Amino acid sequence: MTVIIEVPSPFCGVGTDDLTIQVDGVTLKVTENGCAVNTPAFEQAIGDTSPRIAGKAVSLQEAVSKAASYLKDTKQPVIGGCATDVNGMRALLSLADRCGAVVDNMNFTAARNNFLALQDSGWMNTTLAEVKNRCDLLLVVGTDLESFAPRFFERYLWVQEAMFLDDTNQREVIYLGKAPSGIASTSPAGQQPKVVTCDNESLPEVVAVLRALVKGQPIRAEQVGGIAVSELQAIADKLKAAKYGVVTWAAGALGYTQGELTVQVLSEMIKDINRTTRCSGLPLAGKDGDQTANQACGWTTGYPARVRFARGYPEYDPYLYDTNLMLANGEADALVWVNAFNTKAVPPVSDLPTIVIGRSGMTFTQEPDVFIPVGTPGIDHAGHAYRTDNVVAIRLKKLRESGLPSTAEVLSAIEHALKET
Repeated sequence: MTVIIEVPSPFCGVGTDDLTIQVDGVTLKVTENGCAVNTPAFEQAIGDTSPRIAGKAVSLQEAVSKAASYLKDTKQPVIGGCATDVNGMRALLSLADRCGAVVDNMNFTAARNNFLALQDSGWMNTTLAEVKNRCDLLLVVGTDLESFAPRFFERYLWVQEAMFLDDTNQREVIYLGKAPSGIASTSPAGQQPKVVTCDNESLPEVVAVLRALVKGQPIRAEQVGGIAVSELQAIADKLKAAKYGVVTWAAGALGYTQGELTVQVLSEMIKDINRTTRCSGLPLAGKDGDQTANQACGWTTGYPARVRFARGYPEYDPYLYDTNLMLANGEADALVWVNAFNTKAVPPVSDLPTIVIGRSGMTFTQEPDVFIPVGTPGIDHAGHAYRTDNVVAIRLKKLRESGLPSTAEVLSAIEHALKET
């Protein structure tokens, strides 16, 4: 039995790197600094370690050869999931290039709300380090931040010292739209967040009015989305008075049509505020490897992870190259599903030849044609993963000897088998 300290996490999105984990053979136990997200992810038990073809245990070489045979003559395979580390994503893109596949991250439909706003008009965003050292006002829009990242406040707001603040207890937190699920946003001194709630469907209108108030535009209505305009005026005044305000949201929580317009209005409001003081955005993401997938795909192809390689070069379409849409429309002839982090995130049920390269312990409603269990980055092998602010590649540690191959090793082996056929 060994104890490993200062363990970084690829699961929580905000890059916690202070976990203490007890390792007993292949069993892990988080003994310090765990949370509702990280603890179950690290302590997930290893399931079957043998690859399977049609439910029958086989060798890794046999499974790789069978996967390659399914991909050999395909005209439009889809590689979905994409929950892996940097090396795994590089190998995935190389395989996609080899067989002309579509690459689609399973969280892209939510992330599209951010990308469309970024591509259309740009934004001014910050880093977790800047939040920790500068933020004096945090506005959380439409998101239960405590549920998304349970240790966010502990790690980045209620710290003992900040470089540019004398007393971090004086920081102010405002929730707009959705109320927090716990008390993490309450300061150590007992100052509770201001909570202004509305239905999710009313959020676009509420955010639009907030931006208008920030710009000093007159609003004739007395309330919007059930919120008094005077309350929104108070928030606008606080944003303009703050020395370094931060506006944060999770694109996946904006689950309504044209959620990207809400992101764009927030981003434009942030620009407006920067005419007289400082304010930045902080989009929340980084779970299930989505930031890593989009980063690696971005520097490799110039586009985020919804691209097609069928013509010998990457083509980007944030709508058409959707795994579920392509399966529903009969546009794909094989599905490769990659998820080394989450045993519950299984591929959509399909009649197509399905190859799953996933975390050991996955269970399926429909057994895939080929299943190859792989190690989890940050547990079974070292690696790199990007956190929510996209500027830091977390250096993941190897914690145990499980004998499981990495995603990169398996995908590279499949590509090599394709070359030989």
